[in-house]
Amino acid sequence: MTQEQFSKYSFLLDRTARKVKQYAQQKFNQGDFDVTVDQWLVLKNLSENVLVSQTELAQLVFKDHPTLTRIIDILCKKGYVERVPHPQDRRSFQLHLTNEGVEKVKALKPQITKIREKAWENLNERDFEEFRRILNTIYDNLEEHSDHEA
Repeated sequence: MTQEQFSKYSFLLDRTARKVKQYAQQKFNQGDFDVTVDQWLVLKNLSENVLVSQTELAQLVFKDHPTLTRIIDILCKKGYVERVPHPQDRRSFQLHLTNEGVEKVKALKPQITKIREKAWENLNERDFEEFRRILNTIYDNLEEHSDHEA
């Protein structure tokens, strides 16, 4: 494959990822969800993982610490997330959903599922499997590369 073909595929991947996020954010705004796509990602991961540290959460949502701190601050102000002192380390906190956060996740999950399904219309099971295989291969290639550089 030529360098130009690689460049075109990289462009398509980036363009599609941006479009998916833009579409989702547009629907979030229209739906008056009171959270952004990035905030939802944090809420969803906290709903699936009880008492996680900010470092663990950063790895789960692929956000750097300053960005994640801002998102968490906003979610705390909204009353959806709470910082709890870590039982073994007084310098750090664990994060969990408040009752309001749990209710927000329950209320939004079906609506967000519908938004995400739009991107997958007209694709069959074989398409999904091939797509997943390709994305995992790209991810693994880059993961191996970053390990060697470290």
